Amino acid sequence: MKIKFDSSLSYQQDAIESIVDVFKGQETCNSNFTVYSPEFLNKNSLLANQESTNLLGYANKLQLTEGQILENIQKIQLRNGLKPSVQGEIKRDALDLSVEMETGTGKTYVYLKTIMEMHRQYGFSKFIIVVPTIPIKEGVYKSLQITETHLKEHYANVNYKYFVYDSSRLNEIRDFATSDQLQIMVINIQAFAKDVDDDSSNTNRILLNYNDKLGYKPISLIQDTRPVVIVDEPQRVLNTPLGKKSVNNLKPLAIVRYSATHKEKVNLLYKLDAVDAYNKQLVKQIEVASIKVDGAASAGAYIKLLQVSNKNGFKAKLELDVKGKDGKSKREKKDVKPGDDLLQLTKLEQYDGYMVRDIYTDTDNECIDFTNDVLIRLNMSIGGTDDLAIKRAQIAKTIEEHLNKELILNLKGIKVLSLFFIDKVSNYREYDSDGNPSNGIYARLFEEEYKKMIVRHKYKDLFESVRDLNEEVSLIHNGYFAVDKKPKASNTKDKFEYYKDTTGKTKNDEDTYNLIMRDKEKLLSFESKLRFIFSHTALREGWDNPNVFQICTLKDSGGTDISRRQEIGRGLRLCVNQDGDRVHGFDTNTLTVMANESYEEFVKNFQKEMEEETGIVFGLLQPHSFSSITVEMDGNDPVFYGQEQSEQLFGYFALKGYIDPRGKVQELLKNDLRIGEVDLPEEMPTHIKAQVIEVLKQVAGKLEIKNNENKKKVNVRKEVFLSQDFVELWDRVKYKTTFSVQFDSEKLIEACIKHINDRIVISKGIVIYSKSKLEITKGGIGRADNETNNIDQVDQGAQVLPDIVTYLQNETNLTRMSIVRILQGCINLRYFKINPQKFIEACIEIINEQMRLHIVDGIVYKKIGAHEFYSQELFENEELFGYLKSNMIESKKSPYEFVVHDSAIESNLAKEFEKNENVKVYAKLPSWFKIDTPLGTYNPDWALLFEMNSSEKLFFVVESKGTLGYDFLRPSEKGKIDCGKRHFEELSKQSSEEISLLVASDIKDIYKSIK
Repeated sequence: MKIKFDSSLSYQQDAIESIVDVFKGQETCNSNFTVYSPEFLNKNSLLANQESTNLLGYANKLQLTEGQILENIQKIQLRNGLKPSVQGEIKRDALDLSVEMETGTGKTYVYLKTIMEMHRQYGFSKFIIVVPTIPIKEGVYKSLQITETHLKEHYANVNYKYFVYDSSRLNEIRDFATSDQLQIMVINIQAFAKDVDDDSSNTNRILLNYNDKLGYKPISLIQDTRPVVIVDEPQRVLNTPLGKKSVNNLKPLAIVRYSATHKEKVNLLYKLDAVDAYNKQLVKQIEVASIKVDGAASAGAYIKLLQVSNKNGFKAKLELDVKGKDGKSKREKKDVKPGDDLLQLTKLEQYDGYMVRDIYTDTDNECIDFTNDVLIRLNMSIGGTDDLAIKRAQIAKTIEEHLNKELILNLKGIKVLSLFFIDKVSNYREYDSDGNPSNGIYARLFEEEYKKMIVRHKYKDLFESVRDLNEEVSLIHNGYFAVDKKPKASNTKDKFEYYKDTTGKTKNDEDTYNLIMRDKEKLLSFESKLRFIFSHTALREGWDNPNVFQICTLKDSGGTDISRRQEIGRGLRLCVNQDGDRVHGFDTNTLTVMANESYEEFVKNFQKEMEEETGIVFGLLQPHSFSSITVEMDGNDPVFYGQEQSEQLFGYFALKGYIDPRGKVQELLKNDLRIGEVDLPEEMPTHIKAQVIEVLKQVAGKLEIKNNENKKKVNVRKEVFLSQDFVELWDRVKYKTTFSVQFDSEKLIEACIKHINDRIVISKGIVIYSKSKLEITKGGIGRADNETNNIDQVDQGAQVLPDIVTYLQNETNLTRMSIVRILQGCINLRYFKINPQKFIEACIEIINEQMRLHIVDGIVYKKIGAHEFYSQELFENEELFGYLKSNMIESKKSPYEFVVHDSAIESNLAKEFEKNENVKVYAKLPSWFKIDTPLGTYNPDWALLFEMNSSEKLFFVVESKGTLGYDFLRPSEKGKIDCGKRHFEELSKQSSEEISLLVASDIKDIYKSIK
């Protein structure tokens, strides 16, 4: 199967023309030079008079002036809406240009076709493609191979040669210089950067040294051709002085930089960034899935080593389970040093014995050693369920997503591929002492989960063609890793090949890239069984496949220099069918990224990486943002708004406060866009205003916008606040109390046993699978749809059972005898083995809750005295705000002009208080009005003066609750309300009139309480 190429894509043609048009006005021509050097002729005097000494080389030739080139470049930048270059930035003898194209949009195809156009229109014939690494070099060479037929069909069967530079084949350098046909050389920067280093003593300075066979210095042959140098990934080729010096030493006619992540955008001529590509559906839609394990048993102490350092002493950063203030364990990052005790740090029993002995920071040997002889290496973890359970779940869900897509896409002739990034090769492939390979843990998990998944009824159409499931599963996955040789045994010289970890930058990686590049098209065919690809982190660039629909990361996202963007880039290209045709549209093209972090963390880090790598600043307007707006048409050519007017409009928005001086969009602009009232210059024509608004909407993004116009400060209503009725009401509720308690320990033990037996039910842990599509706009990255969830069980029990009696004793302060009696009365201790930590935490919560409630049963409140109270003036001192359209109701009977409510129930009660004639005054009790209870402070909702028969005054404190009422409240809420009732009972004893607390969902509940 051969991939077909579409030459009609407008965005690619725009990118091609953006470079080709730089040379508009150039005539088709080239120049010649003599190949043999004086040194060669002096050494070969017999050849001096021979005709062969007149052998000519062919070079590119530039005829345009610097002014003509600058004019061409500014026109291109104007039509593409880019910041224009100015005089001084364009140098005829050192022409340096940039093109920005997002990964997966055909960057390599674009610059290969640009080469063809420059040759056709201007006769340029010498091109060098400089790449940063071996994998990219292999990828470019593969692209030259698979596009050859296509390009010749579109360019009159043009005769051209392409080759990869090899220092052992210098005759290709001579051919490059002497041939009058189109020549394309591919070279990685490492192959010649050292040759240009003047301080190098390397004897292998092949390009710089005179070569007898060539009769020339190879570098001189290249320089004389005045090549056009294409730099692929310039942020890695030209990122050092040596890299820039090396490329410039080629004496290029022009340097053209192509990247999705420029660090230095020199004379940018075309931009198709990640946001543009995504919104134009030129790449796959990204769907982020995450796995969370909840409630699974812990296999002892969970420890993950995140970082080590010996700066200012040896330190390490660990991820641990730490007991929180609520008594429950939470996963946190903690810094440790030698001598630190994890038991003291976490307050959790399972960490007993884990004291830091040593921290090692040597490269490739970073680890932490504990006094119990446990050693953990960098980015590795022990204990917990998360590590293995999550990886199993990730693999299972990747298989499920894969098979679900196969059900749909196989019918369309599209083969589905999935790519796994792993942390260590040994986790996929293991070897015994004789060199016999076997599946590593990831391969075993994969085969187990695939066998379970494929036999589901849902996939019967996929499974029916499988004759032997064991054979099938062994053929559908494979690893692409660097290969090395190792002695088979200590007493033999025989060797075998085995997979090894590499960085992606070594010679050992070259075979890996050759292999996967050869298989690139084969993988797209149904004839190949292989559909699941495992790769070490080295496979980060230079290879991608259009039919990768799932990418699963079985490693720590923060423990490597491989970014999320690099990983995602391996699957962004639009897919192809069995005819080699590209298939468009998000309906077919969705890339599911199985992240090993939460959706929120992934999006936050993905956006951060995008900003760092591409220079995109979300929500930022540029002075040239409006320059490419179309003002009118001059025949078939558009007339643009232009840079000068764009800058003026930028300044106008800055003065209006719509943007800050840097161009960052402000809330005022977002709000005006939302309500459709953006303030634009009155003289601006309507059709231009519409285009300006569209630009502003793109930059503002799909963000939550608070309507500050609705925000209002709430003022005191003096006529109510100073009224006799409100003074009387406040005098009944304002006093403070203190409390004392006593309780029956036997009743407490009985209650604890009953509630533990009734309420604690612990099932096996669950895997929560969440998935959401991304929306990428110039305003930021967010959800494109609602999150979907799926839940499965984790089949795992605890391996180590902690000392539950000691644990409960420490956390509840009950005696050991009482704890033992409670546990002896429990009939559900089997749950302790399923998940010790969760069972213990549930017991702690119930015991502490029952202790508090029993305290409530025996609580006695006492008024502190007439001098301890909440002053009425506090209402005037409080700054209260609300939102007119969401949580405010105008009031005539409360001490404020508006009641700020917290719920629909409170809103309904406030409305009833306002219209009910029996309610004389009422107040929403402020947050500073608190009653002390053993369960924490309690803040009731309302104070109310109710008048019956025009004379009898009743005083109430009301707690507003839903229609289910008091019986359905949580025990702690009930306890607080009961304490509140005791508090007001005490105040009633000290007053001539009773004040009582009641729970109400509407005004009828208040009438019912009146005796």
